[in-house]
Amino acid sequence: MTLDLDRKKVTKNAFRITKVRGATAIRVRVPGGHLDAELMKTIAQIAERFGDGTLHITIRQGFEIPNIPFERMPEVNAALAPIIERLELPHGVKIETPSEGYPAAGMRNISACIGARVCPFANTDTTALAQKLEALVYPNDFHTKIAVTGCPNDCIKAHMQDFGIIATCRPEYDYDQCIGCEACVDACRQKVTGALGMQDGKVVKDDRRCIGCGECVLACPVAAWTRAPVTLYRLLIMGRTGKKNPRLAMPFLDRVTEDVVLKVIKNTLDYVDKHILRSLVKEHIGYIVDRTGYPVFRDAVLEGVQLNPEARIAKTMYWPGYYTLDDGNMKQAE
Repeated sequence: MTLDLDRKKVTKNAFRITKVRGATAIRVRVPGGHLDAELMKTIAQIAERFGDGTLHITIRQGFEIPNIPFERMPEVNAALAPIIERLELPHGVKIETPSEGYPAAGMRNISACIGARVCPFANTDTTALAQKLEALVYPNDFHTKIAVTGCPNDCIKAHMQDFGIIATCRPEYDYDQCIGCEACVDACRQKVTGALGMQDGKVVKDDRRCIGCGECVLACPVAAWTRAPVTLYRLLIMGRTGKKNPRLAMPFLDRVTEDVVLKVIKNTLDYVDKHILRSLVKEHIGYIVDRTGYPVFRDAVLEGVQLNPEARIAKTMYWPGYYTLDDGNMKQAE
């Protein structure tokens, strides 16, 4: 069977052009990586009915259903409607016709670690923040990757994203409650950065070294350390994999509120819309920042943003990475 396919329309609808002639694959979004078991059954049924009965769990916590005949795409879209209605619409995502499937694929699924719903180390509900971000940025055609992690352990690999959001703890110390056992000092020295020390039988903190992980809170046997009620975030930018220039994301903002994070990411869409090279099939956001320069990006995304008093901004930006193999460090195997 020969089909007259509009490749751009197919991929925008979240279907993939695959190596199998006549077959496609659909990408199912799961913002924050959390869904009801009932929806898992629905996804499995789509794979069994329209594909070959298999599923691929993507690195971004979505699902890819392979080996779907192109001519069955409208049926697959209709079958996806309950998933879209449960995972997208309740959180404010504007998809006018769920029965027509996903209206964009450039903005990748927003991933998140399991967060404070389960993990004792997490400083926030990462899934809830991922769902807020989904409503803010999707649907959108810009090729962007966003991930949320609940603490500086960075289980979601925020350092490999265009935007990596790390929830941090502001540890508050009750001098009178402290018994000087040094449990927090030992935990910080052994597991983190050694930001804590002892002076006159009580704990002192080097604020420059504190990364807001909350290990001191977990280690304290008498609750002398507690988490401040408002979670602050570290926002990393422009990490990436890929053939051309893999690199780690670097801190752009530190100790900022959730509102600041959301506003900066929303402003970034306007920045990309202004500077993207439309002559290309797609342009990765990191390459746009490389082309315009960090100061242009910084000024654009901070426009109209009211920073909280604790906020810190990177003065300059340097991304560790590489462009090609370093021939000076490589030699032919003998």
